[in-house]
Amino acid sequence: MLKPEHLRTLTEVIRRGSFAAAANRLGYTASAVSQQMAVLERKTGVRLFHRSARRVLPTSAAEVMARHAAIVLADMDRMLAAVERAHRNTEQEIRLGVFPSFGLTVLPGLLREMEPEDRAGFRVSVAEPSQLIPGLGVGGELDAAIVYQVGDSGLSWPSSVRRRWLGEDPFKVVLPRSWPSLAPYEVAQLVDLPWIMHHPASSDASVLDGVFARWDLHPRVVGHSDDLSATLAMVGASLGAALIPELALRGRPEDVVVADVPWLNVSRSIFALYLPDRESARLRLLFDALVGGMVGACP
Repeated sequence: MLKPEHLRTLTEVIRRGSFAAAANRLGYTASAVSQQMAVLERKTGVRLFHRSARRVLPTSAAEVMARHAAIVLADMDRMLAAVERAHRNTEQEIRLGVFPSFGLTVLPGLLREMEPEDRAGFRVSVAEPSQLIPGLGVGGELDAAIVYQVGDSGLSWPSSVRRRWLGEDPFKVVLPRSWPSLAPYEVAQLVDLPWIMHHPASSDASVLDGVFARWDLHPRVVGHSDDLSATLAMVGASLGAALIPELALRGRPEDVVVADVPWLNVSRSIFALYLPDRESARLRLLFDALVGGMVGACP
């Protein structure tokens, strides 16, 4: 087997024109360079240099070997750099951003299942998707963010960021338990109900407004809230009905009921955004675990 250090020495001899110059560049003695080249000749069975008392001239075989050696050595350097990056990504902490209802329902179960050493290298930030995405920019404080999007609502992210779909989170109609049953929840039965809606300026509100318009529903709005916990509390207090994502219904108050409304077909897509240079086996395993956690978190 040829030794990489011998090939590297050969390329320097060819590049610099003498054993002495190559030795000076590599930190060897000229005698050590001569010995390495002699070993390389024995290993290959090819004469690499014409030696005389005054100078050493490379053969054409040496020049061909040096050209190929430069390619091999460059590939080895790239391989070692890639291995080092992979090792660094495995060892370093993961900085994950999640939206609130995900942090309330899915993330705690994942954290409880982690080994202590893995949990020690885990950093979490909880915020709305629009607040998390800037953290994925150059020099940002996040490696990955779990976000959601309703329809084609106006969520955007840098083109350098990759996306992995994790699942769908369907919206459910939630009603006060104190109200008379409206089953089977036909469209006409929901027309005149009081509703608690998202604030008009939010992207979710425009999508849900489109859902109501599709069914010619004109909700009588009695409240606005982008805080799902507050919305559930107001539903429980009989202020009105609301559309709530399924993930947010885990541990819901006992004074609300979830209606089975098969004609309502709207959900928010949940996916992970991450930086390509932070991708690692550890991060992929984390995403797989989050998918499983979503299944377990739904009521």
